[in-house]
Amino acid sequence: MLEKREFYIDGQWAAPRAGRELEVINPSTEEPCAVISLGGQADTDAAVAAARAAWEGWAYGDPAARLALVRRIGEVYEARAEDMAQTISMEMGAPIDLSRKNQVGAGTGHIRNFIKAFEQIEFEAPLGDHAPDDRIIKESVGVAALITQWNWPMNQITLKTIPALLAGCTMVLKPSELAPLSAMLFAEILHEAGVPRGVFNLVNGDGAGVGTQLSGHPDVDMVSFTGSTRAGVAISKNAADTLKRVHLELGGKGANIIFADADEKAVKRGAAHCFNNTGQSCNAPTRMLVSRDIYDAAVETARETAEATRVSPASEEGRHIGPAVSEAQFDKIQTLIQKGIDEGARLVAGGTGRPEGLNRGWFVRPTVFADVSNDMTIAREEIFGPVLSIIPFESEEEAIRIANDTPYGLTNYVQSQDDARRQRVARRLRSGMVEMNGKPRGPGAPFGGMKQSGNGREGGVWGIEDFLEVKAVSGWGTEG
Repeated sequence: MLEKREFYIDGQWAAPRAGRELEVINPSTEEPCAVISLGGQADTDAAVAAARAAWEGWAYGDPAARLALVRRIGEVYEARAEDMAQTISMEMGAPIDLSRKNQVGAGTGHIRNFIKAFEQIEFEAPLGDHAPDDRIIKESVGVAALITQWNWPMNQITLKTIPALLAGCTMVLKPSELAPLSAMLFAEILHEAGVPRGVFNLVNGDGAGVGTQLSGHPDVDMVSFTGSTRAGVAISKNAADTLKRVHLELGGKGANIIFADADEKAVKRGAAHCFNNTGQSCNAPTRMLVSRDIYDAAVETARETAEATRVSPASEEGRHIGPAVSEAQFDKIQTLIQKGIDEGARLVAGGTGRPEGLNRGWFVRPTVFADVSNDMTIAREEIFGPVLSIIPFESEEEAIRIANDTPYGLTNYVQSQDDARRQRVARRLRSGMVEMNGKPRGPGAPFGGMKQSGNGREGGVWGIEDFLEVKAVSGWGTEG
């Protein structure tokens, strides 16, 4: 079992000042794979103090030096890719092939895309021809607390740390205590790349402890959080007393609208997307809205897709889904599947319990419900498991109404061969992102939501600008 009790503070690994131990559980085996420490107030204070002390030198240094550092981080990250893939697979249950390609690959892609986006940031620029003596300056927001979720560790960590570094912020990262090992490996990568002392710090902890201490800390200027809507509300309230900036990437209940003229792979593609990463993605298309004209055929295709989806331990190579991340997550998914049955949805595939042949590990049966109404619990709550709810619709107007009838607004999906229809629907969907006909958003596109899915945008220019303050200066003059 790995011994990972230390925190990364002020450029070195340090023993906890006020920590208590926690075992990290491998969800494929239910066995401990590591022991970490959960920090206390003294650890949080030390990390914030290190970040505060390092801020001025980092924030007002040469932006080109920050860019050069991020390039080095990218090189070291790619050299440690296999280590990262194995770590993520072990700690949160991503199948090793998915971990190599998508989990680790997300970090690689974000680092590269932020390097490109950085070229578009003007840290000093004239206001315009009408005010030649005015300058607009973009500068670091300050010390940032970065609080990340377990489901896509490197996706979330690189979406926060890399733009924060480029913007000139110093930071304290608190990764999820369920999957902290990849974050600790990332700290090793940053150390090897030469991040200056105090610029990046890491303290493990839970939300009630270190998370709360960071979000309310008077020397933290910004909180960037990815996680549940419930936790996002708590962070916002705790941060309000110090009026710090709060950036939230929260839950989702994405609708996948499939019109009768959708391509023949649309239903299979949508179901597979729902089950990917064991359904543990905030942007998963978990509500499939299907035109009544093709409804019966779509239900059958979704059933076939679920039954063909293999479930295996994360260490096994090949195409399959792994376990849910924890016993608590497994229990939540089981409860909501049973709720769907109890509320009258038609169970088409899967159901409660583990898949056949898997009696150890937090494995879930890929599940499809048909004849779901949008007021059922399984259509309202974010399940965060491989559970698909299929809802029929009669018209374009009804599809839009059902899709928007949710407290969330992260990602919606549209499948149709009619360009005009897709564009009409995309404009009216109340979500931060809309993906159509299986085409993913381009590199550097902003990621984020509306309503209870949060605020702010991650990725590309938008992701860097979220870590910048805007300063207007008059009387600049002609020198410099």
